[in-house]
Amino acid sequence: MSRRRPIDRRWPAGAIVLCAGVALWLALTAVVLWATLDVPQRAQVASLLGSRVPLLVLMGLVLAAGATMAVRALLAHFVEPAAQLVEQGRVLASAEVERELPVRGSAETRALTDLVNRLVAQRALLRRDMDARVRDTSRDIEQEKSRLAALMAELTQSVVVCNLDGRVLLYNQRARQQFQALSQTSGVGGGAELLGLGRSIYTVFDRKLVAHALENIQQRMLRGIGQPSAQFVTTTATGQLLRVQMAPVRSPQAMSLPDTAELVADRAELSGFVLMLDNITRDYEQASHRDHALHALTEGSRSALANMQAALDVLDLPDLEVSARERFLGVIREETRTLSQRIAALDADAARSFKARWPLEDMLGADLLNAAMRRIETVTGMSATTLEIDASLWLRVESFSLLQVLVYLAGRLSDEFGVRFVELRLTPAPAASGRAQLDLIWSGQAMSTETVMSWELDPMKTAGADTSGLTVRDVVERHGGAFWFERERTRHQAFFRLLVPLADPQDRLDTTLYLRGESRPEYYDFDLFRTTEQTRSLDDRPLSDLAYTVFDTETTGLDPAQGDEIIQIGAARIVNGKLLRHECFEQLVNPRRSIPAASIPIHGIQPSMVVDQPTIAKVLPAFRAFAQDTVLVAHNAAFDMRFLQLKEKQTGVVFDQPVLDTLLLSAVLHPNQDSHRLEAIAERLDVPVIGRHTAMGDAMVTAEIFLKLLPLLAERGIHTLGQAREASQRTYYARLKY
Repeated sequence: MSRRRPIDRRWPAGAIVLCAGVALWLALTAVVLWATLDVPQRAQVASLLGSRVPLLVLMGLVLAAGATMAVRALLAHFVEPAAQLVEQGRVLASAEVERELPVRGSAETRALTDLVNRLVAQRALLRRDMDARVRDTSRDIEQEKSRLAALMAELTQSVVVCNLDGRVLLYNQRARQQFQALSQTSGVGGGAELLGLGRSIYTVFDRKLVAHALENIQQRMLRGIGQPSAQFVTTTATGQLLRVQMAPVRSPQAMSLPDTAELVADRAELSGFVLMLDNITRDYEQASHRDHALHALTEGSRSALANMQAALDVLDLPDLEVSARERFLGVIREETRTLSQRIAALDADAARSFKARWPLEDMLGADLLNAAMRRIETVTGMSATTLEIDASLWLRVESFSLLQVLVYLAGRLSDEFGVRFVELRLTPAPAASGRAQLDLIWSGQAMSTETVMSWELDPMKTAGADTSGLTVRDVVERHGGAFWFERERTRHQAFFRLLVPLADPQDRLDTTLYLRGESRPEYYDFDLFRTTEQTRSLDDRPLSDLAYTVFDTETTGLDPAQGDEIIQIGAARIVNGKLLRHECFEQLVNPRRSIPAASIPIHGIQPSMVVDQPTIAKVLPAFRAFAQDTVLVAHNAAFDMRFLQLKEKQTGVVFDQPVLDTLLLSAVLHPNQDSHRLEAIAERLDVPVIGRHTAMGDAMVTAEIFLKLLPLLAERGIHTLGQAREASQRTYYARLKY
């Protein structure tokens, strides 16, 4: 929703001072003239003035108004253009801004503006030349960074690199997905509050646990172990079990030292650590299930064996009656049957567990069929092609044994029935069974059920290869699937069908996320190795050292006290002076009230878009977690903060961190400018405005503006957070309240 922006209406103080000076000069002149007159002359003058008082007052007012207008015109022509030129010149000198200043004011000011524009153009040429030289000299470095980014992006294991303070320096896409799965608010904001550059890893892991692992690593390094590491298992807030392997990141100075006993302590110096994460919750649950089954078998078998032993002891008695003997034989039969059932159930469960522990891996179905097609052609000499493939299917299979099955069946078709051409098909099984249908199709002679069964049970053997100990049935059972033969009489074709398991949704790897090149560089920032946790208060910390959350809200109206509500929150983070465009918080909010039709063309949010969205009570905790340990930044922050403050009682969420306002900072730096609206500031600082009046779009523009204001503040001697807040409070705009 558009907001009320204060308009700058300053009275020209210079005009007032000048008019007052002229009036004082006239008064002093009148006093001097009065002192030179004698008494009759003074009486005559007084009489004359007494009859002309209204006219003189009117003339005085006209002269004062004319003088004021003349002074105001002089100020507008000579002084104000010069003052604005100074402010805009400071922007051009201190910020990365290249634009032509408007020519206005006196001839001298216009000439000076023209000179500044020419100097700016010359500087732009020099900068472009310097940038080209820098690009040429840094091409190799960028290539190495791109290689590292590509390697990290394509790893299927979660990797996070931290400095010694636990701040995240690098992570890959797999880690981002895993942390989203661990988030308690993963349905709101995508779980972005857990992982991000500059964030603390201690939001997930216990600080003492990490410190203990680091201490173990350093002890191993001191003992001269070449590749020291440590492992630990921890529980997350969502109850997930993570196995963490930690490896050290040595400082560059330590890495350059030779391996000598005298320098072992120096070589043990660390600058950070690498965490490799595995979610072992499912493995732990399976192990617990096996332990429970074994315990149940042991306890149940003990009592059954005791009953059978007692019955056998009684049966050994020579004078036992026939009816009693039958009764005890019945006990033995019953206990034997119960024990057999228990063992059979345990065997089935063990078989399922064995299948689960078989090295099944996620594989794209299309890749499996392409590999099978090439393998069949190479081994059997047959022609093979794919008929129908669902490219979205991910399978959880042991690919080697499954390829053996397909090659084996194709080879027997070729050897025994003369089939020279086969087709492969992969489709989802019906009824959401969690299975896929993998078909091997051919045209030719009919086949009996007995033949199919013998092929299924015979040990697999392919041309030029030794006989495998596995059968088709073994492979199918280990995959927990099924196998059968069918004919398509209308097409005069037949096929073998294998049911194979699909990968679990949480385990499927999205290749578009892993291989999307443009996203890779956003996930590392090695400059953070140089930062350490500060112990002094935030107000005393330099602005360049702080992390920021730049945010914006879209609302149903302008008055939160009268029931207007937030309908969207957008935020981005600034860490180490860099805007992290891929670490964003963007969430629509169900306001539980109507959205005025007049506001919809402004923010573009239709009522249907927020119906199924979470309420503010669910969104604010996630946003607070996203903004944790950062300074909040907004444009006209009083407006946004008022909406948040009015929700404190309802949600229990308090935003008590420091807040900076780009509107106030602009007023600090450029008090002579006509406007401090977001668009006006963006134009002055050469910031492109994209996505205006969307929460995310405005947050991004505000973040770009804030980054360009920082060097201008430093030039004015404003270096710390406390200095920036104090300067902001002295501006006219700081007096406005919502």
